[in-house]
Amino acid sequence: MTRNREDANLAHSKLASFGMNSMGSMPLVVIYPFVGDEFGGSDISAIKLIEALHPSEVNPVVVVHSPEGDFAKYLDSREVPYLTVNELLLRPRHSRTTGGASAMLYPLAAAHMVRFLKQHKADIVHTNSGLIHSTWALPTVLAGARLLWHHRGDPAARGVNLLAPFIASHIVTVSNYARPSSPLISIERRTSVVHSPFDHPDMLPDREECRMELVQELGLDEETRLVGFFGALIDRKRPIRFVEAVHAFRSQYPEVKIAGLLFGSPEQYGKRLDGEVMERARELRIEDGIHLMGFRSPINRLMCAMDILLVPAVNEPFGRTLIEAMLLGTPVVATNHGGNPEAIVDGKTGYLVEPERPTAFVAPMARLLKDPAEWRRISENARSSALKSYGIRPHTEEIMRIYRQITGRAA
Repeated sequence: MTRNREDANLAHSKLASFGMNSMGSMPLVVIYPFVGDEFGGSDISAIKLIEALHPSEVNPVVVVHSPEGDFAKYLDSREVPYLTVNELLLRPRHSRTTGGASAMLYPLAAAHMVRFLKQHKADIVHTNSGLIHSTWALPTVLAGARLLWHHRGDPAARGVNLLAPFIASHIVTVSNYARPSSPLISIERRTSVVHSPFDHPDMLPDREECRMELVQELGLDEETRLVGFFGALIDRKRPIRFVEAVHAFRSQYPEVKIAGLLFGSPEQYGKRLDGEVMERARELRIEDGIHLMGFRSPINRLMCAMDILLVPAVNEPFGRTLIEAMLLGTPVVATNHGGNPEAIVDGKTGYLVEPERPTAFVAPMARLLKDPAEWRRISENARSSALKSYGIRPHTEEIMRIYRQITGRAA
């Protein structure tokens, strides 16, 4: 794929010429809009879907509102073409607006988006985040396109319970946990659970080599064991609890040298939890054992460098890093909350612990770090389970089935 980036208030391009597919029809034109200033697992999942689609079936149009930042760099690194549109076309959100002027501007922006969708002859708009749902939902309907609302968040979220039941052609959730908890009207026949797509690693990096790279980068003792946190530094993912779990383990097992590494960026428009993470580490007097690593990609070698992945999140619909760790054989200790129990069998493919209690992480961490046989057992079980259960092909096939269904192309 070649990179196609245009900067304008509302960029547009000519559709590529594709031949007929096996059903004798032209490929579906699917628009995939992204905010772009925040980058997380949901964005990666969406791009992996786009990359897996066959051009005879779908002509994907990726649209980015804010092209500066890690997400655009990710698209560039994977040579995914995208268009950019003016960020002011986004519906106003509290953290980035100061008054009613932006809210008054949105109807005009919506008219521009309707024109954009008609120019591209969009069949479907596939939305993947809260702000994008609220921005593109109405223009999609007004343009006569179908809306696939891909819900990756809180089951009690207002949008998926109040707006999506009336306006979405179909709702996809990433787990059973994430299914809308109280929709205003029945959506049972228009809702599907489709787990996120995951690459199966062709080969596993040398774990000790990966660990030593980070140990040397951080100037740590060679015997230091590494525990990781991967994800945006946002409240739902509980990075403060990660720090407290590392402290609790070090307090009970001072003879074991461990360091906690947090890979991820703070919210751009929300609370800056990176500062709070280090402040909590200083309060607990373990600032020497907590390291903010920032956003890094790709993560395979980083994940293989970890002895354990800790997932202290609550209300996590279905975390990507949890499955990525399992595919690489890195044992996971996660909260028994959200979508985590749908991925982990406690004591077999990982460990589930009580949420909001950092000391609950200590016992399984000790079993894994002090018993090599237990570490291997969990690692092998987790990898085998993930390889059987998660992949790109089943995800893509199910999404294509939904695309055909909502556009009337089902066989």
